[in-house]
Amino acid sequence: MKLFVEVVVQTFLAFFTILFITRLLGRQQVAQLTFFEYINGITFGSIAATLATDVNQHTYQHFIGLLLFGVLTGLVSYISLKKRQFRKVIEGEPIIVIQEGQILENNLKRARYSIDELNLLLRDKDVFSIEDVEYGLLEINGKLNIIKKSDKETVTREDLGILSSTDSLFTEVIIGGQIIYENLRERKMTGKDLMKMIKPFGINRIDEIYYSAIDENNKIYIDKYDDKIKSQIDISEDNKKI
Repeated sequence: MKLFVEVVVQTFLAFFTILFITRLLGRQQVAQLTFFEYINGITFGSIAATLATDVNQHTYQHFIGLLLFGVLTGLVSYISLKKRQFRKVIEGEPIIVIQEGQILENNLKRARYSIDELNLLLRDKDVFSIEDVEYGLLEINGKLNIIKKSDKETVTREDLGILSSTDSLFTEVIIGGQIIYENLRERKMTGKDLMKMIKPFGINRIDEIYYSAIDENNKIYIDKYDDKIKSQIDISEDNKKI
């Protein structure tokens, strides 16, 4: 019975302590789950769970640890608000992964994202062709914000009185310089057919291509390793005037 009472008391203590600390830290902990907040959430939960159920050690030991972790989190958040460079180190910074309809492979690698994950984020934005995107910005919370090319901006066809065919889905045929033969077979195509399609783009070898996809109308999208973008935009805080 004594053990049961200890667990109940410690659970109440852990629950209301973490609720109080979270309220003090502000809504940002909930509204913007960055990598920093994600780690904090896991650690808070772990300490609180130990405080609630561990009866082999003194309660005050876990309680002090929970309070100290809350103070450190609040201190880091406060410094981050005051110092942009410190915030950049702790939380990271947005990264441009698409520019002028081309994938910036090095930036995508910096963010540790694969092409499949990028396509998933694009589909969440109702974008099925990378070619339609002028800029794609990967935020520090993992979300992707995009600016479509001016001629690809969404317009209500009903308003314009225009009837057009439905946009078709793309099938990936090259990823990381390697042909996806299974997808080619689904399109009833061979490697030779693919080579004929990429020749007009001045490409002689498959390993020159980072990513390529074909739609149902045999329209091909190609992103080469050598993007040949005149000037890649750098939004790093180091290059901004404060």
